[in-house]
Amino acid sequence: MNERGSEASAERRATEAKRNAVAELLRVSPLADELARRFSAAGHRLYLVGGSVRDALLGRLSQDLDFTTDARPEQILRLVSGWAEAVWETGIEFGTVGAAKGGTTLEITTFRADSYDRVGRHPDVAFGDSIDGDLVRRDFTVNAMAVDVVTKTFVDPHGGLDALARRSLDTPATPEESFADDPLRMLRAARFSAQLGFDPAPRVVRAMTDMAGEITRITAERVQAELSKLVVGAQPRRGVELMVDTGLAEHVVPEVPGMRLAIDEHHQHKDVYQHSLTVLDQAVELETRHDPTLEPDLVLRLAALLHDIGKPATRRFEPGGGVSFHHHEVVGAKLVRKRLRALRYSKDVVNDVSQLVFLHLRFHGYGKGEWTDSAVRRYVTDAGPLLPRLHKLVRADCTTRNRRKAAALQRSYDDLEARIARIAEEEDLAKVRPDLDGNEIMRLLDVEPGPIVGRAWKHLKEIRLDRGPLDHDEAVAELRRWAAEQGIGPAE
Repeated sequence: MNERGSEASAERRATEAKRNAVAELLRVSPLADELARRFSAAGHRLYLVGGSVRDALLGRLSQDLDFTTDARPEQILRLVSGWAEAVWETGIEFGTVGAAKGGTTLEITTFRADSYDRVGRHPDVAFGDSIDGDLVRRDFTVNAMAVDVVTKTFVDPHGGLDALARRSLDTPATPEESFADDPLRMLRAARFSAQLGFDPAPRVVRAMTDMAGEITRITAERVQAELSKLVVGAQPRRGVELMVDTGLAEHVVPEVPGMRLAIDEHHQHKDVYQHSLTVLDQAVELETRHDPTLEPDLVLRLAALLHDIGKPATRRFEPGGGVSFHHHEVVGAKLVRKRLRALRYSKDVVNDVSQLVFLHLRFHGYGKGEWTDSAVRRYVTDAGPLLPRLHKLVRADCTTRNRRKAAALQRSYDDLEARIARIAEEEDLAKVRPDLDGNEIMRLLDVEPGPIVGRAWKHLKEIRLDRGPLDHDEAVAELRRWAAEQGIGPAE
């Protein structure tokens, strides 16, 4: 095909893409048309904009739609009041009115022409008068496209459609200007790489590398939100690698680039960073192997990425060229807890991820099935509700290229899971508790509620884990024996 034919073909593809975007927009009609008529009748323009247009072109338009308009916030309120089923004003100081109708959530924002002091993140909010002025201040060209809802025409002043076709991330203004205005956009570039498989333009990568430290202007809560979206993306490894390669990770999760340990010819071990990325890939694959409808698992993916962050601090060179990482799971769990707290993750996420990191090596003591039933019970009890995730994490942690060794490890874990299932069926492992409850302990020991009851309960639970279920007389005899050893007095 000659150059002219190639250009014509590209133009046809672009035209078709525009038609597809408009067709996808019409899918939400009559809602969008109703809204357009209300704004048009009042003398205002209305555009579907940003991620909504990008997703329409990708064939994945959601029920959350973003619009922009020349109408001011108070005018938007008047136009949607009485039409929408619900209206909220939480973002009105930034020009945004929220509304809901027919199962669709709408955000309608006045054209923006903000300016930034480039010290904090929040701009001095200023309203604009044109769609072009609004689009130039957006983060990436693929998010700087719009559809005029009234005329059903496509608006693309910055080549977003071409960038979308090339799966490229670039900025409407220069990357330096864009990131100086809002450094969070650098992390958003990594997030879009993970979510959509886009490659940042070379000038974007250069600017991210030069300006990585600017991310420290952003609050931990906002950083955490973007990082979480990255981690649950379709290809989280891409986003992590971009963060590490540009130096952004040094200011967000420095423990991840910290896993890139120097390896010399005398002390061979796996590249911990690359190993962790492979574990993340394999955890993502295991998430939906048996159920493709499952949502991405943030806790499992964070644990997969961070499970070995304790290795740099525990690396020891052994005589003869060996390398050890003794207790790296203990150190790693502490580091995970510290980092996730700094990123303002919820208590549940912090506890769950750190516990998975702490437990991820436990299986390697299983060998060829040498564990007693007591050890299996403890494994299940310590994991608690995290057990399904622990199964996936342990399996994902097998990255050896030795097929025979990998197969042996998977068979061993198959055996462990089979034993867990057998013992669970026999003993209801999900509810492992002492064979005497607190009330009976107090009655038998003739004590009031307090520390003695807790100690007795804990002792009986340990016996339960070691020996399995006891009948009532055995449990009472064990309590009496323990009480006598503690000098608590006869439990007659």
